[in-house]
Amino acid sequence: MVGKLLVRGMLAGIAAGLLTFGFARVAGEPQVDQAISFEEKADAAKGEAPEPELVSRGTQAGAGLLTGVVVYGAAVGGLFALTFAYLYGRVGKLSARALSVWLALGAFIAVAIVPALKYPPNPPSVGDPETIGYRTGLYFLMIVISLTALVFSMKVRRYAAARFGAWNGAIVAGAVFIVIIAAVQAGLPDINEVPAAFPAVVLWKFRVAALGMQAVLWTVLGLLFGALAERMQRVRRAAQPERRLAG
Repeated sequence: MVGKLLVRGMLAGIAAGLLTFGFARVAGEPQVDQAISFEEKADAAKGEAPEPELVSRGTQAGAGLLTGVVVYGAAVGGLFALTFAYLYGRVGKLSARALSVWLALGAFIAVAIVPALKYPPNPPSVGDPETIGYRTGLYFLMIVISLTALVFSMKVRRYAAARFGAWNGAIVAGAVFIVIIAAVQAGLPDINEVPAAFPAVVLWKFRVAALGMQAVLWTVLGLLFGALAERMQRVRRAAQPERRLAG
C-alpha cells in the first residue's frame, strides 16, 4: 500500500508542479524581469560591465523553471505520501481526503508561511552574493524548527485534548506553536539586504507571488492526493469481497 501511495503522491506532486509553473510564469516571472532590469541599470550607473549570461533568460523562465518546479513537486509529493501513510489511522478517524487536506495545510504553514515571516523571499538582484550560503542556512534552519514545533504541538494537542476536550486541546496546541515560533524568530538574526532604491512594489509583488506559488503547490497536492488515496481505498474495499469469494 505504501508503494502505491508513494506513486500517487509523486503524480499529484507533478500535477501540482505543473500548475505552480503556470502561476509562476504569470505572476512571478514579470517581477523577476523587473528586478533584473533594476540590477542592470544600477550596474550601468556605477560603470560596471554586465556579467556574462551563463544561461539565457528565456531558458531560466521556461525549461529551467519548469524542470525545477516539477522535480520539486514530485519530491515533495513523495515525502507527503510517506508522511500520510504513517499518520493515517494514528490521528483519529479522519478520512483519507480530510487527512490529506489537513496535512497539506500544516505543511504550507510550517514550510512556507513561518519561514517567510522571518526570511521573506527576495528577487535575484536583492542580497549580497557573499552571504547567500549564510542566508540559505538560516532559511532552512527556520523550516526545520517550524516542522519540529509543529510535530511537538500536535503531541501537545493529543494530551490536552484528552484532558480538556478536542477544541480546547487544539487551542492549546496552536498557542504552543505560536509561542515557540515567536521565541525562535526573535532569537534568530535579522537579514535586510534590500537596496534602499529598490522598487517597493516589485519587492512586494515578488514576495506575494512566491507565497502564491507555495499556496498553489500545497493546495493542489492536498486535494489531488486526497482524492487519489480515497479512490484507492474504495477500490481495495470493493476487491476484498471478491477475494473472499474466490478463497
